[in-house]
Amino acid sequence: MDTSLHQSSLWWQTAAPGPDTPPLSGSHQADVCVIGGGYTGLSAALHLAEGGTRVVVLEAEHVGFGASGRNHGQVVPMLSRYGPDDIARRFGDEPGERFNRFVGEAARLVFDLIERHGIDCDAQRVGWLLPVDSPARADMVQRRAEAWAKREMPVSYLDADATSAVTGSDYWKSALRHDWGGNIQPLSYARGLAHAAIHAGATIHGRSPATGLVRSGNRWTVATDGGTVSAEAVVLATNAYTGHLWPGLGQSVVPFRLFLGATTPQGDNVRRTLLPGGHSVSDSRTILWAFRWDRDARMVLGGDILLPWRGQTRTVSVARKRLSAAFPEIGEADFGHVWDGKVAMTMDRLPRAVELGPGVWAALGYNGRGVALATAMGRLLAHRCMSGIGPDDPVPTELRSLRPIPFHTIAVPTARVMLLHYRRLDSRAEATRR
Repeated sequence: MDTSLHQSSLWWQTAAPGPDTPPLSGSHQADVCVIGGGYTGLSAALHLAEGGTRVVVLEAEHVGFGASGRNHGQVVPMLSRYGPDDIARRFGDEPGERFNRFVGEAARLVFDLIERHGIDCDAQRVGWLLPVDSPARADMVQRRAEAWAKREMPVSYLDADATSAVTGSDYWKSALRHDWGGNIQPLSYARGLAHAAIHAGATIHGRSPATGLVRSGNRWTVATDGGTVSAEAVVLATNAYTGHLWPGLGQSVVPFRLFLGATTPQGDNVRRTLLPGGHSVSDSRTILWAFRWDRDARMVLGGDILLPWRGQTRTVSVARKRLSAAFPEIGEADFGHVWDGKVAMTMDRLPRAVELGPGVWAALGYNGRGVALATAMGRLLAHRCMSGIGPDDPVPTELRSLRPIPFHTIAVPTARVMLLHYRRLDSRAEATRR
């Protein structure tokens, strides 16, 4: 099966049922029109509806079709590249610390929404691990753990013995543990957000791609093939699947294809021994190694490849090598599912939350941290729709402007070249293990 088809994903095969979201038909009025039915758009719709706002969501395919239904399912309370001290230095103490708190508490928001709305998504609030594969990175991870702990976050640094105990592997030498992280079934979570938003009063239309966005007076008209929505404000929540609806928006990110695989269910002895506490692992390599169990004892992991040709075969090959290194007990695993999805990367690996025009809001560029960040950004955009940007807005001013990437047409092939460069950096760091 083609790995880009949503049916190839493990999550599609095991997700809780979604709500009925018929295509848009006819002309409709709303306070806010949300374009995109992933985490950002659904979180925005839920929080808008809970605030009494009339909101209509337009999704081109089905709820969670994009990265929200295809990702690894890790709820990560950190940025991919920067520690909290880095953020404070870059943006200044006060705005930097507001942003740090926003990032750190995003994971709590996910689990709080799951609990409050009774979302059936295999949620495990067990913590998240950033282990160190080589001595060359140990100091960085320890400094980051200490920096978060100073900010009263539940973050600790684990030595070699503690890391081995929590991972069930001697491959990693130390680790950062953040107790606010964990796992979810990502497509079930998206569907659960949709159910909650509808229950709160939102209307969601699937198979309704937006084809036009026009300003008339103080309102916006969003057109689809089947009808229109007139609204005072618009939320563009399309992230890596952004098209040409707004000039420059899609050119502000690089949509990078990541491949994932899930083994067939493993035996009880292996399941109890490896990652025995159910933690998620995203190690400190530049090219991420990510591991976690699903509810049926399948090991789910990433299998990034340079070129998509023969993606399924090559993803399995990469995944098996990683399993052999980190968890040799699994042996020559069979893979029941291999799939891919697009991740929106920014040049500086920082997200954006911008006002594109009067009453038109967008957030994107989560750089592999989308479960928590997109949920938090959706709530933030809902607040901005209702109240504008206040003095305590958690996103620094620098991250509120759209920055199209120069020569965007060559961004994807350039990113593949950079992937090769990052692999070489990882190989050099790994050499320090010996």
